[in-house]
Amino acid sequence: MPELRKDPVTGRWVIISTDRQKRPNDFRFERANTIGREQCPFCPGHEQMTPHEVMAYRENGTAPNAPGWDIRVVPNKFPALQVEGSFDRHGEGMFDRMNGIGAHEVIIETPNHDRTLAMMADTEIERVLSAYRERILDLKQDRRLKHILVFKNHGAAAGATLEHTHSQLIALPIVPDFVREEIDGAQRHFEVKERCVFCDIVHQDLADHRRVILENADVVALAPYAPRFAFETWLLPKRHGARFEEAPRHEYEALARILKQLLLRMDRALEHPAYNLIVHTSPFVGDTTDVYHWHVEILPKLTRVAGFEWGTGFYINPTSPEEAAQVLRNVRLS
Repeated sequence: MPELRKDPVTGRWVIISTDRQKRPNDFRFERANTIGREQCPFCPGHEQMTPHEVMAYRENGTAPNAPGWDIRVVPNKFPALQVEGSFDRHGEGMFDRMNGIGAHEVIIETPNHDRTLAMMADTEIERVLSAYRERILDLKQDRRLKHILVFKNHGAAAGATLEHTHSQLIALPIVPDFVREEIDGAQRHFEVKERCVFCDIVHQDLADHRRVILENADVVALAPYAPRFAFETWLLPKRHGARFEEAPRHEYEALARILKQLLLRMDRALEHPAYNLIVHTSPFVGDTTDVYHWHVEILPKLTRVAGFEWGTGFYINPTSPEEAAQVLRNVRLS
């Protein structure tokens, strides 16, 4: 059973997951597993290599846990958290811990082993986003859960251990500190100005346009004013909304179009970089309707985080957001 342990100095919670345990000599730079489709657990015909699916978009008449799917969602074979059990909160002297209750799922985005998210059609990407939404709506019915993180690791440098394109979802019994900090910052802005800080960012950057990369009627992709990483990009709906899973369908369509164009431009300009994609959405607890604004962040892995960053919390970014936005705007795709 995984555990959640609380650091008594910072209050930070850490997941101790023995199911994912490594030997000391296994802690080295991760490389993506380059196994071919013959051994890939995410390829059609290998459904028995994964846990039983919890959801799938399938051709009519095809059986669960068999070929015939377009998108397939399965529990992670090596989960960080487990659905079964109770919290069993208790202390050990000054230390606090509880069982690692939650969920850890894999969204297999396509049956095609070699097809990346950037290579998919807009409609295919939209279906991936819809799968995210369905799983969030299902899991949030479990009142033990407080927050769901959806993320994608693309490439070895971003933490991907299998080449076959996929995303992950982790449902947590606590709200992570980073999420609390983001909401607290949005709350402070709202208390002073009675406006959403993300809406203000969208309005100012659309007027200024130096950091805007792409936009359509519903979504804008921009380089944030103070990016931690080179070519960090945020995708924000123009309409205010706190929760990703409550967005109207047309926003998923718009997001899919922008996301495809952005990834193609990054592939062209940055030579197919590894990246992390993270969906930022409001927790299930607390009223954040007015103050928070869901969005997607894409973090290309072009530089390494080292001692200065870990020791200070500051990030050194060698590329200004204005320059990054201009480079991506100027990419020719035809």
